[in-house]
Amino acid sequence: MLPTKDFGRTGHTSTRIIFGAAALGGVTQDVADQTLEVLLQYGVNHIDTASSYGDSELRIGPWMAQHRKDFFLATKMKERSYKKAKEELQLSLERLKVDHVDLLQLHSLSDPIEWQTAFGPGGALEWAIEAKQQGLTRFIGVTGHGLSIAAMHQRSLANFDCDSVLLPYNFITYQTPKYHEDFDTLVTMCKERNVAVQTIKGIARRPWGLTQAHSNTTWYEPLVEQGDITKAVHWVLGNPDVFLNTAGDVNLLPKILEAASQFESAPSAAEMEALLSSQEFAPLFV
Repeated sequence: MLPTKDFGRTGHTSTRIIFGAAALGGVTQDVADQTLEVLLQYGVNHIDTASSYGDSELRIGPWMAQHRKDFFLATKMKERSYKKAKEELQLSLERLKVDHVDLLQLHSLSDPIEWQTAFGPGGALEWAIEAKQQGLTRFIGVTGHGLSIAAMHQRSLANFDCDSVLLPYNFITYQTPKYHEDFDTLVTMCKERNVAVQTIKGIARRPWGLTQAHSNTTWYEPLVEQGDITKAVHWVLGNPDVFLNTAGDVNLLPKILEAASQFESAPSAAEMEALLSSQEFAPLFV
């Protein structure tokens, strides 16, 4: 049984594990359909995808005829202008085979210049607001990577009443003092406004080595052993104010869901330090 939590002010009670559908970007429809069965088995009720996630939206589309009511459906736009963002969402709706999404997110919004364009006149946010008025989305959020993103999300919230944010959160990233401070400030701001906080990279171990063969489809090297994944997942879920989006690899999905289904409390700091010392970790963002 997966833990659940109100997804901010949306009125939806989401599983605290959200399916990160980047995992479907390069798989066949058959593999995607097998993944759907895993989601249904564990009761996951929230899907997070993006137009930029390869074939992900195409793989989800066939599910929607039967399962639209079973999932809170979110997608993302990387375009920064009104015109291009409008075209991007229209394509996403076609690929997903739906007439609206539940959450539309301005994606990877960490660069200050791109932020200014997206939030300025004729920008993507202007289109997102109009899309909500037209019933093409119910809610609007922002996402991003990097050590500056918690501060950038604060800037976004100061300029627009977002319904959700998404950003990295794991034990090693949280040890960076400035990110730690910015993340905590952001979460406090979100709690005050009833804004949902989604987190990513929960089971990241380190960047791939330059000559290292990639054994997973994630852009970073993830934890792979069940015990290690369980500790990392439980550490994230130990923060009651956040959700965890699963990693971009369908083969890791069952391990993450199994870990989450066993969650009772967070591991101690000593247990996490032991995990770090048991193998080589490195920050994804510097």
